Amino acid sequence: MLAPEAHLTLPANPIACHECDLLQTEPRLAPGETARCLRCGAMLARNPPDSLDRSLALTLTAAVLYIIANIYPLVGLVMQGRQVEVTLIEAVQILWKGGVEPVAALVFITALLFPILELLMFLLVLVPLRLGRVSPRLATFFRVVRSVQPWGMVEVFLLGMLVSLVKLSHLATVLLGPAFWATACLIVVLTLAARAFDTRLLWQSPIMDGA
Repeated sequence: MLAPEAHLTLPANPIACHECDLLQTEPRLAPGETARCLRCGAMLARNPPDSLDRSLALTLTAAVLYIIANIYPLVGLVMQGRQVEVTLIEAVQILWKGGVEPVAALVFITALLFPILELLMFLLVLVPLRLGRVSPRLATFFRVVRSVQPWGMVEVFLLGMLVSLVKLSHLATVLLGPAFWATACLIVVLTLAARAFDTRLLWQSPIMDGA
């Protein structure tokens, strides 16, 4: 297991620039450093500081936000003194019972199923790496994670819901529930977790300073 004070230093490898195709040797990157192409200046690689710890912490935070987003009310409407609140799963059930099964299935898959699959698979990649277990199979598994990510269109669902709520605002008072804000934060945290993770750690063995 990696010690908390250990730093990952990525070894040099041949790399081709994705902009000009120049083949060059990637320098050894210390935490926080980046490598740029000698010809065009495009960024070739970066070594985010504390990549594993940050990614794992953000992913766990996203998991908590996902639970909140599915337990608490997503949105509420106040009309003629009556207040109605609905959770995300209740919204799916209402759509299904209302005869729009394809829409209900689409909301369930994109806003409920794929986000939790992405979180679980991300954890299955990060936890072994954090424990110092580097396996070639992790790289293949992470490709599956990447293929799932485009289908977790929570932001599209949230935007569509906002448009609908704006149209309803002249008929009733709209109340945004805790789940709405948790979902908005979930989108941001998942983006930060993906950005903090250095995918090269999947196929390069970690080297500890002083080893």
